[in-house]
Amino acid sequence: MQLKNIEIKARCAHPARVEEYLVAHNALFKGLDHQRDTYFNVQRGRMKLREGIIENALIHYDRVEGPGLKKSEILLYKVVGDAATLRDILMRAFGVLKVVEKERQIYFIDHIKFHIDHIPQLGDFVEIEVIDETGTMDEAVLRDQCTHYMNELGITDVDLVAHSYSDML
Repeated sequence: MQLKNIEIKARCAHPARVEEYLVAHNALFKGLDHQRDTYFNVQRGRMKLREGIIENALIHYDRVEGPGLKKSEILLYKVVGDAATLRDILMRAFGVLKVVEKERQIYFIDHIKFHIDHIPQLGDFVEIEVIDETGTMDEAVLRDQCTHYMNELGITDVDLVAHSYSDML
């Protein structure tokens, strides 16, 4: 599956407030997921295997790191079955760059995905991903939607994180 995202990641001093907002606005709660993201050494972009209770996928993405809204071009393969063997194959083929363990609450409002993350070594974060699965949405609209929810959640430029969790560890 090929996706386009406009997304942000921000430090989150009050995860409960974000959760309260999402519940009050009838966001669909997918659940609490313990996830292990294994990042592999690749020549272009990033590739990770996400292993969780809710989400299991092999993900390759290209994204320019930096502050503010980020555009990601994503290829996603939903893993069904034995992710451990797939992880072993990828480890042998590419080598492991980094492993990130996190607790993630997953919510949706329409095509917009919200994560409330806790990374033991780093603290609490919120992510907003405005997802275009069809490739038909105007990028300016995606950016406006992301900015709207940033404002609603009180996320300022000071809160924004420029890098992947794997870079921060």
